[in-house]
Parts: sequence; structure tokens; C-alpha cells
Amino acid sequence: MKKYVLPSIRITMVLLVLLCVIYPLFIAAVARLAPGKGNGVTLRLDGRVVGYESIGQLFKEERYFWSRPSAVDYNAAGSAGANKGPSNEEYLQTVQERIDTFLVHHPYLAAKDIPAEMVTASGSGLDPHISPEAALVQVTRVARERGISEAQLQELVREHTEQPLLGLFGPPVVNLLQLNIILDQTGKK
Repeated sequence: MKKYVLPSIRITMVLLVLLCVIYPLFIAAVARLAPGKGNGVTLRLDGRVVGYESIGQLFKEERYFWSRPSAVDYNAAGSAGANKGPSNEEYLQTVQERIDTFLVHHPYLAAKDIPAEMVTASGSGLDPHISPEAALVQVTRVARERGISEAQLQELVREHTEQPLLGLFGPPVVNLLQLNIILDQTGKK
């Protein structure tokens, strides 16, 4: 029995030190090299923090590009998806309500023209990105509210579209908080 117990205790102690001390310290050191030094990248407007680059926010005003819906009301402490599928009646009703609301604010669109991400929540409920297509369908509304030409806004969306990593990993996306901050910095409404 001694033959098996002592090596088991030794390996447990080695793994305990390795995985509970050395590995966390290594990860913390690597995080200090990342943008934001491991604390997240904050975005500022007029010298004050208005949000984090990687956490979505709710935008309701007509003059802003809107985020995709959140199943957790953008609460970073409770990140989660809805876990409801397309056969769930309650979910279908929620999506239909979102479609109806989106069409009220975008009367120039038909329901079939609304990108799915604008009426369905992301898996985390905190996604700060939407597709360029989802941003472009909002250009008419935002341009009208801000007194900016649609062509200028379309160009702004294109300029702030992040391409996939190495051109391979993920789709092109637009970070809405960054885009809305830039719009506020232009000074138009």
C-alpha cells in the first residue's frame, strides 16, 4: 500500500503547486502584456470611461446604431443565452415582437430584410459586435437623426469593420460602442 500512497501524495502536491500557483501566476503575467493589462480595454469619450471594448451595451436612442438583443439585458455578471429554440412558442413571440419594433423604427425595410442578429440574442448576451450588414440597414435611421449623409455613414461603417483574424477566423464585424463613440465625437446631434 505504501508503494502506491506516497507516489500519489507526491504527484498530488506537484500538481497542486503547478496548477494552483505557477500556472495562475504565468497567466496573470501574460495578461499584463495584453492591451488593457489584463483589466479589459476601456473606451473613453471626453475623458470618461463609457464602456469596455468587448462587452456589449444597450443603445435605444435613434441617433445610435443599435446592438443585437441581449438575453441578460447586457448584465456582465449574468452572461447567458436564452436557451430557447425555434420550436419554442414564447421565443417565437419574442422574436416577432423584436421584428415589429425594428420595423417601426426602420419603416423603409421589410421583415425579410432585417438581419437575424438584430432580432435574436447572442449566446453570451454581451456581444459588442454586429455584422456590417446589420449596421448598414440602420444607416438611414441614424443619418436622418444626426443630419449626416447616408454615404458618409456607410463609409464610416466600412472603415470600422474589423476583418477576420488572418482573413480566416470568424466573420467581419463592427464594434458598436466604438462606432457610436466616433459618431458622438463628430459633434452631430
